[in-house]
Amino acid sequence: MTTGANLLRLEDVTKVYHMGDVEVHALRGVSLAVDEGDFVAIMGASGSGKSTLMNIIGCLDRPTTGRYLLTGEDVSGLDRDALAEKRNHTLGFVFQNFNLLSRTSAIENVELPLLYAGAHTRERHERAKEALARVGLADRAHHHPNQMSGGQQQRVAIARALVSNPKIILADEPTGNLDSVTSVEVMALFQELRDAGITVVLVTHEPDIARYAARVVVVKDGRLQSDRRQEPQRAAPLPAEATAGGES
Repeated sequence: MTTGANLLRLEDVTKVYHMGDVEVHALRGVSLAVDEGDFVAIMGASGSGKSTLMNIIGCLDRPTTGRYLLTGEDVSGLDRDALAEKRNHTLGFVFQNFNLLSRTSAIENVELPLLYAGAHTRERHERAKEALARVGLADRAHHHPNQMSGGQQQRVAIARALVSNPKIILADEPTGNLDSVTSVEVMALFQELRDAGITVVLVTHEPDIARYAARVVVVKDGRLQSDRRQEPQRAAPLPAEATAGGES
């Protein structure tokens, strides 16, 4: 999959937090462009600024100075409601802790973004079924999170991110709670999504996970320390039984 035009671009972005009389400079003039169809891993130690960078990319926070263009629109100065609308139409989120509702079935968890968007029941149900099938969990639609492995829960979370047809998947330490074998299976799924044209940006502190990305950006002390492309290692695809929903 070749990359296309810039899908997101940060231009000399800073972020300053005020803690009483103390200023904390989380980002110090970051410029970064990500093309459509790319797969980028953002790495950095705790306190490096990578989480702040991810929050700005995800429209969860605004830069103090600088510009952030998302799908060509400068979103730096949008108010909270406009930022939320842009986020809901463009971005899908995957988190380390899955963030699934424990008393709710897989399909109901996946439907949630569509419920908030006001979609009709039948449309929600059909699109959620399609998203679960896409991550290999078609026959686990009515299982609850406590009936699933960690890998299956993360795939439900990925299906929830996909159900709104986002242009970008943002994944924050998506393998942090998974064993090494399951982590590779999740990375295989991200690579499949990238091959299908979805842009993937993930935060990780694990070099073994970053090697599956096509590009690695390292953040240190609020600045980009390095930005390099690489030949990604291909992750082994999900085994047939897992794709059919049979992972234990």
